[in-house]
Amino acid sequence: MSCAETTVPTAFNRLVIASFPIMSDEFDIFAHKQLSEAEAEVRLHEEGFNELPSMKARSVFTIIFEIVKEPMFLLLIAGGTLYLILGDPEEALMLLGFVFVIIVITFVQERRTERALDALRDLSSPRALVVRDSVPRRIPGREVVREDIVILSEGDRVPADGVVLSSLNLSVDESLLTGESVPVRKIAYDGKTEFGRPGGDDLPFVYSGSLIVQGKGYARVERTGTRTEMGKIGKSLASVETEETLLQREIRVFVRDFALVGLVLCTLVIILYGLSRADFLGGFLAGITLAMAILPEEFPVVLTIFLAMGAWRMSRHHVLTRRMPAIETLGSASILCVDKTGTLTMNRMKVTVLSTEGEDFEVNGTQGEGLPEQFHDVLEFGILASQTDPFDPMEKAIRNLGYKFLAQTEHLHETWTLLKEYPLKPDLLAMSRVWESYRDHNYVVAVKGSPEAILDLCHIDHHRRGELEVQVVNLAARGLRVLGVATATFGKGLMPPHQHEFDFVFVGFVGLQDPIREQVPAAIEECHRAGIKVAMITGDYPVTAIHIGKIIGLEYSDHAITGPELEKMNDEVLAEKSANTSIFARVVPEQKLRIVNAFKAQGEVVAMTGDGVNDAPALKSAHIGIAMGERGTDVARESASIVLLHDDFSSIVGAVRMGRRIYDNLRKAMAYIIAVHIPIAGLSLLPILFGWPLILFPIHVVFLELIIDPACSVVFEAEAGEPDIMTRPPRNLKERMFNARNLGISTVQGAAVFATIAIVYTSSYFSGRSEGEIRAMAYATLVVANLGLILTNRSWSNTIYQTLKLPNRALLWVITGIVLFLGAVLYIPELEKLFRFAPLGPVDILTCVVAGFLSITWFEAWKHFRRKRAARHAVLNS
Repeated sequence: MSCAETTVPTAFNRLVIASFPIMSDEFDIFAHKQLSEAEAEVRLHEEGFNELPSMKARSVFTIIFEIVKEPMFLLLIAGGTLYLILGDPEEALMLLGFVFVIIVITFVQERRTERALDALRDLSSPRALVVRDSVPRRIPGREVVREDIVILSEGDRVPADGVVLSSLNLSVDESLLTGESVPVRKIAYDGKTEFGRPGGDDLPFVYSGSLIVQGKGYARVERTGTRTEMGKIGKSLASVETEETLLQREIRVFVRDFALVGLVLCTLVIILYGLSRADFLGGFLAGITLAMAILPEEFPVVLTIFLAMGAWRMSRHHVLTRRMPAIETLGSASILCVDKTGTLTMNRMKVTVLSTEGEDFEVNGTQGEGLPEQFHDVLEFGILASQTDPFDPMEKAIRNLGYKFLAQTEHLHETWTLLKEYPLKPDLLAMSRVWESYRDHNYVVAVKGSPEAILDLCHIDHHRRGELEVQVVNLAARGLRVLGVATATFGKGLMPPHQHEFDFVFVGFVGLQDPIREQVPAAIEECHRAGIKVAMITGDYPVTAIHIGKIIGLEYSDHAITGPELEKMNDEVLAEKSANTSIFARVVPEQKLRIVNAFKAQGEVVAMTGDGVNDAPALKSAHIGIAMGERGTDVARESASIVLLHDDFSSIVGAVRMGRRIYDNLRKAMAYIIAVHIPIAGLSLLPILFGWPLILFPIHVVFLELIIDPACSVVFEAEAGEPDIMTRPPRNLKERMFNARNLGISTVQGAAVFATIAIVYTSSYFSGRSEGEIRAMAYATLVVANLGLILTNRSWSNTIYQTLKLPNRALLWVITGIVLFLGAVLYIPELEKLFRFAPLGPVDILTCVVAGFLSITWFEAWKHFRRKRAARHAVLNS
């Protein structure tokens, strides 16, 4: 829609101006320079729309190409193509099917990450009411230009950064930009104050994306688009790159190295076999078999299965995973940066304490408990001093409590008529409302505001004032926002121009609080047990933040680093101070991002929770961004890796537990894959080195991987977490899955299995058995040993006997499948011929079973003695 299409009829123009009657005496909108439609069109053309520029959209083919050029995907495609050449379309279709699934999943995630700036642009472009050519016009926010005069009313989103020209009780919720849950007051521009950042009362500036919660005003636009405070956040969001996880890098390198080794060995086998036996066709088949045995196509498939299943399991606990690699990183989190407003707290003001005559009434929220009579007046006049249909969260809280406790009493006055309102002033932070009472012939005046202003209006003597100030200090120390309430009566007639001329009588104090979420203290305690430091980053005042930190049990909650203090620190000092600090108060968005990066620079794995626009850059920069789904903005959700659908803070702990479990099980699965590939590769190479009959052909390897390996991935993924999963410290970010210890254990496991099968193979060969019997004996032992590797790798601390007591329904299906598969290939004639086997007797089968399980006995013994040694150490240490 163009600006020219938004002209509003004259009757509406009069209606809009008439809606500001109180302001019309003090402010002449037509005395200020207004843009014409032509000027606005020119400025729109020169400076651009009032929105954040979209990132250049990547085409579908570009994204797919970026995905498939990774080595792991190339190997999968190459493996599928290889099987097609060999005439095994079933295996080829399976591998290429995995390629398709992975591409689709990754493509969807890539597209979602590009929506963050789109969501920010949508949020920053509300409808706007501007004055052009002396006519109010409702236009799209994206068409607002510099020097437009904007009319602001309760419930409006501010379309751009601007200077307030006139205001009447104007209060703005800037929590999306500052994290401060309490609305701030706005005053008219004095012509001197420099344009600054959002946050704080009595400033003459409004900011794009903030919400008008009370009053009315006019503002002149000074900044649009990327030049606004929200625009700066958008630009910093665009500049933050999402990092590849360590595990992704590890697997890519590991797969690449395996592929290179396989290619070299495959070439050598073809040459060696062809020259030694004068059979290059047989050499080609032997080389292909060895390459298939070494080709680690399971790694990327298993990683995808684990992360996809992990995302599904987390979704059942109301946790949405937007970027699956974050699941394994989550288990390594060592720092959890938490935004207070809406994350630790409800982002909803609540009256906590009523105070009068030196007595306090604690509001516990129960319906059954009544309100003592002496506190009725505090609520009655607090309601009368508020808007009839309030938008301000504090006024809503007072009104809701009044209608809860004072219903059906004479303290609510729905029929009274409002006569005059005295707005807040910078020099008197109190708002009075004059009502026509029907119980006598006087006017009733109700006032609420800062305690200092109320005490000043009541002209309280020095001694009494000191007592009341002590009450205020005590309430504020509890993290409460304190308002004073007073009342006066006034005979009918001409009302005074100033509030000071009323004879006010002090009534009491109202203490309000943004309540803490019920589950937060227990969740933070569990984080501490898991070795995770929780840091609260908020735009609120230090006293309030420290008080909340003590309630929820934060470490180092006796002090805080404030935004101004942080501004003066360099990165080194910030790193030193933050090591013993858990509370960061009065922080602006750019500083949140800096705090996260400072923790990252120390080698910490940082998880960041948040729900506002101001959290988006930090959410994206953190290793794991966790957004609150119900109250969170689209920007926060699109920038985060994980979204809590029910805003339940305790879900974060469950997600960490799930992340640790997934990584543990993934390590077990990877160890198994490495171990099982060693005997398969060894059996492919051994006959070639000694000139013996080949044991394995491509079909043997295909069926092993087709039936056993994917099934084993399901088994390990379904394993329950180890008992100590949430009592041990987080995994070091530099710790590799394929480290020397893990690779060593896997290699020894695989070597022991290979040695056992080699003994069975050579003894069968030298005992004069047929080639079919030799092959069947070796293959059956390999299949049984494969099952043994699955059972022993279910846990690296518990023995097979102990783990069999743990439920795992997938394991039963795998064992059943292995037994049926082995019986089918050994005793169904068609399959027996296809696999080039000869029938085996009962003794032969028993020999294969015993040999297969003996191959992993050493690892079971190692686990047993390791547990006994750990138990002895525990007794000695206790």
